[in-house]
Amino acid sequence: MRISYEPEIDALYIRLVEGPQECRTLRLSDEIALNLGPGETLVGIKILDAKETLGKGELPRVVLENVPFAVA
Repeated sequence: MRISYEPEIDALYIRLVEGPQECRTLRLSDEIALNLGPGETLVGIKILDAKETLGKGELPRVVLENVPFAVA
């Protein structure tokens, strides 16, 4: 999983599946879209106006609980 933020356009992207994927986009709202890959696999989530949508003017903290991970 990879989370990236583009401050120039205030967009947050949460990528759940690595590597190139052919996706279709399902818009949940003007700000939130899901990228769905083969077999309706959730590949990523794009959030526009991220500071307002998620954090009332600023980006929220990211907290990982009980998640084993490897350092890349």
